[in-house]
Amino acid sequence: MSTLDIAAASSARRDETVSVALLLAFAGGYLDAYTWIVHGVMANAQTANLVLLWVYASIGDWVQALHFVPPMAAFAIGVVIAAWLRRAAGPRASAISTLIEMLLLVAVGILHNRLPELAGTVGISFVAAMQTAVFTRVEGVAYSSVMITGNLRQAIEGVFAALSAHAPLRRSGIFTALCFTFGLGAAVGAFATKQIPDLALGLPVIALLIVLLLCETRSSELGR
Repeated sequence: MSTLDIAAASSARRDETVSVALLLAFAGGYLDAYTWIVHGVMANAQTANLVLLWVYASIGDWVQALHFVPPMAAFAIGVVIAAWLRRAAGPRASAISTLIEMLLLVAVGILHNRLPELAGTVGISFVAAMQTAVFTRVEGVAYSSVMITGNLRQAIEGVFAALSAHAPLRRSGIFTALCFTFGLGAAVGAFATKQIPDLALGLPVIALLIVLLLCETRSSELGR
């Protein structure tokens, strides 16, 4: 690892560290698998929801088309609230957002038997929106913890830069790890949703709890 890489890693904000990004990517993949298996919608990938909405609308199946509207609306509201939270809370926004996400997932798990559609689609899409709008960078570079398209591009471009211009491989390695961890989260989420449906949301809550602890620990260290 070069001196530049070490400096970048050590100077990263507490919510921009690789460990936090990987935990969030795991949770992102997990929740996407959960909502797809249980509700047939994507909590994170609003592109898929928008495409499916218009596909069903184009053939006149409005009942199925409208099925994709609530998660998209919840995602939009979540982004707005996350933007307000960043402005109001500043550096504390990441910790507060993570705590809100955890509480919402616990609420979704409790309400799921009584209000499955409302809790499972709207609640989790709101969580995904807050996560992607608050946690936007890893070691100063833009990334997404709820989808892999941009991360995959960064990984491939990083490998190309390393081969053609002898650039460091660290950035490519980080984005490759993010893609892999997102996929791992989806696999674990699919397995848990089928095997322990009533407790399936416990694992992403644990991942978010670790994120919260990491952010708060680093905050305490920087405050000394």
